[in-house]
Amino acid sequence: MAMLAVTAAVLLPLAIIVLTAFKPVSEVNAFPPTLLPQDWTLDNLTRIVDELPFARLVLNSFLFAGGVTVFALVFDSLAAYALARIDFTGRRTLLIAIIATLMIPFQATLVPVYQLVSDLGWVNTFAGLIAPRAADAFGIFFLRQFFLALPRDLDNAARIDGASEFRILRSIVLPNAIPALLTLAIFTFVNNWNDLLWPLIFTTEREMGTITSGLTLLTGPGGIVPYGVMMAGALVAILPLVIAFLLVQRRFIESIATTGLK
Repeated sequence: MAMLAVTAAVLLPLAIIVLTAFKPVSEVNAFPPTLLPQDWTLDNLTRIVDELPFARLVLNSFLFAGGVTVFALVFDSLAAYALARIDFTGRRTLLIAIIATLMIPFQATLVPVYQLVSDLGWVNTFAGLIAPRAADAFGIFFLRQFFLALPRDLDNAARIDGASEFRILRSIVLPNAIPALLTLAIFTFVNNWNDLLWPLIFTTEREMGTITSGLTLLTGPGGIVPYGVMMAGALVAILPLVIAFLLVQRRFIESIATTGLK
């Protein structure tokens, strides 16, 4: 019973989003509110398509979140491998410095990062959206912990055979770390897909926005929020995330169970 109650509490917001997306304006603003629509409608979804460059916004979201995910996996895995499998002077100090950056609020670095992106002429470009997030301290630490759990005998045997460090990473470590890589990919993709502040600041053109930042354009005069339309947009925005999770859920659960275990 406790599990059912927790499940219901978790799914209730999702149910409200789905049902509100198909309510007419009169029912969305009705008091007392109702959960199920009395008159189902597609007007909210139609308004999103009519008033926004919807296809472009969705494409931008995929390019932004997908680009950050790809680059983060590459750079995070390289840094994590060096910190976990290679002995060099200052390794511990470097690890502490990387972890310390997790304590710095994102907002504290927003202005200097924007200034740098502006100086490079990358405002309203995918380079400006993706490059500042091409590596992540959490991802480096997460992969490092997983790499530490892998047997080092494999590395030593490969080195004896003359394999380079990059070859060891590519042929031995990464194939054994697929669950961790998939988990990090999901976290990175979801966080960037749902991000609102970053695209709002680094893009000023309507056609360069993402689906999350694009929905803010639907706010009416005086800050009136069309909740039915917003819920329809939220429904469309979360569908790719749900599909992505369903495709890799087995690997995701496996990585949670094995990461950090010796």
